Amino acid sequence: MLNILLIGVGQCGNRILDAINKEAFGGGVISKYYGKQKFASHVETVAINTAINDLRELRFTKAKDRIHVPYLHGVGANRRTGKQCFEDNKELLLRAIEERGDFDVAFIIASASGGTGSSFLPLMIEAIKGRFKYNVYGVLVLPFREEGAIYLQNSIFCLKEVMDGSSDGNIIVDNQFLKHLGKDIKSAYDGINKTIAERFLLLLKALDSEMMMVTDLGDFKSVMSGGSRLATMGFGTGDKDVSIKSVIKHSLSHAGLLFELDPYKEANRAMIIIEGDQKYLNINDITSEVEKLSCELGQIFKGILIHKGETPRVLSILSIGASAELDKLFKAGIGAVEKQREKKELLAEQNKIIAERLEGLEPVY
Repeated sequence: MLNILLIGVGQCGNRILDAINKEAFGGGVISKYYGKQKFASHVETVAINTAINDLRELRFTKAKDRIHVPYLHGVGANRRTGKQCFEDNKELLLRAIEERGDFDVAFIIASASGGTGSSFLPLMIEAIKGRFKYNVYGVLVLPFREEGAIYLQNSIFCLKEVMDGSSDGNIIVDNQFLKHLGKDIKSAYDGINKTIAERFLLLLKALDSEMMMVTDLGDFKSVMSGGSRLATMGFGTGDKDVSIKSVIKHSLSHAGLLFELDPYKEANRAMIIIEGDQKYLNINDITSEVEKLSCELGQIFKGILIHKGETPRVLSILSIGASAELDKLFKAGIGAVEKQREKKELLAEQNKIIAERLEGLEPVY
């Protein structure tokens, strides 16, 4: 049995963690106290935030699993402030993690664009890797592009830091790409959080299960460390009338992915996890579809979970190589930084002119 730690940092990370706990315990508000987790592994969940109100709004995460870092009621999307806050409270956070026991792997979930999550995530990965030595993965959520320049610039710096850091890999989720999951921003957030939770439950189940064509934590690590050390996930479901070949294709399609990617051109490695009743899982169809992807990527790990009576589900984990969408994001973020710098310089010049005009003058009453 694997020992797994899930940490949600900042408002976005807290809400995704809460959605995972909701799915894991069956959805009832009191089920977190009486329900049995769906996790195959031993899983501990921790929500961390500088804003107490964000922690209070969680419905499916136990109070003992919420850690408030008292610091200005949030860091106001300022990564410099957030980094200082982390350094000031690092030992408190590491002790809280240590008290929960030993782990084989940790996932740290946060927005790449906000304040607390964006600033804490890269530093927390380094701190945990340095102190505890187990596998650590980041899960970064990219912003809706209309959220503004500060969020864009935070995202590119956060991404750069985790790409250059010592994590074992990082999964990215793009809110902009998944906007179709809701009629408005709020419902889109709810849909995205539920989507991530479903994928995570299947991933955790797969990493700690007996499978045909076995995949395990070592294979997952190999996939996640490929390319840019960024990866994303795809998901597909079927029924008795949908072939497993179609379900695999859906998991690799625009509709199944969490980030805009052409798997056949822009992915480096992949893990394909297939679950369902054996009567739906035609091995020849699975092999032929996976081989198509393998011809382009070169390395694919695949695993099959047999569960009687279950319709097929497919989870794809794809490491990202050269990516047009990533390039577009960094260009937009750099443009946002330059625009903010120009505005700051213009304001400084304006203040200088005002100061010069006022020099030697006194108010007249």
